[in-house]
Amino acid sequence: MKRVAIQGGLGAYHGIAAENFFEGEEVEIIPCITFRDVFKAIKKDSNVVGIMAIENTIAGSLLPNYELLKEHKFPIAGEYKLRVSHCLAALPGQTIHDIKEVQSHPIALMQCNDFIGTLPGVKVVEHEDTALAAKDIAVKNLIGNAAICSERAAEIYGLNILARGIETNKHNFTRFLIFANEWVVDEIQKDEPINKATIVFTLPHTEGSLSKVLSVFSFYGINLTKIQSLPILGREWEYQFYVDFKFDDHERYRQSLVAIKPLINELKTLGEYAEGATPND
Repeated sequence: MKRVAIQGGLGAYHGIAAENFFEGEEVEIIPCITFRDVFKAIKKDSNVVGIMAIENTIAGSLLPNYELLKEHKFPIAGEYKLRVSHCLAALPGQTIHDIKEVQSHPIALMQCNDFIGTLPGVKVVEHEDTALAAKDIAVKNLIGNAAICSERAAEIYGLNILARGIETNKHNFTRFLIFANEWVVDEIQKDEPINKATIVFTLPHTEGSLSKVLSVFSFYGINLTKIQSLPILGREWEYQFYVDFKFDDHERYRQSLVAIKPLINELKTLGEYAEGATPND
């Protein structure tokens, strides 16, 4: 059985992604309040696996989560891309005309802005988590309140679904990273084709430094799929770069990392793993 720590409550999209990633295995979800608590859960029990959203096709990158990965040094075991579809859920017996207040995570609210605009006079309230918003309505018997959440959360907490597929953009995908202690990663990756990596490096504050590194990757045939810069705290106008890339030849990939070392200050590999498939729309 896989024990997976997530940020959020039962029925959260993190939990859905975890169950899908470990499809065919028994999964126990460990709810955590914050992303930092996910890492604490792994430190408390070394066999626990963590999962964390890293980017969304609409909201963009979750920048603090990159720093958490670097800080806690648990290697990435894999990735999962989830098609996110929101629903509006309320207590049984409620109709959409009874709703006076809608609550959810700020990103979910943003993703459903057009639908919310069709509910005149409804108050919008930010919540720490989509699933916990649904739980609050159920536990506190909040009449006139609705949550924007997953259908799974509505089912778990006994809410009635008033509307489905309410996200404005139907091309709404979230990419999650799965991470754990090294021996757990080895077990997860057994027989998996390793063709993707995430690294972070810092550069000297000189003209053309990034361009030179990217040229090396190009020479070795490394396909960069994402590059994200973040400021280095305490070092004004200096940046670290988080890079995802795919490769067909593992040896050429390793050679490219050796080749860029004279051009950079620091380099850390956050994980080497199998690329996750993009689900059908």
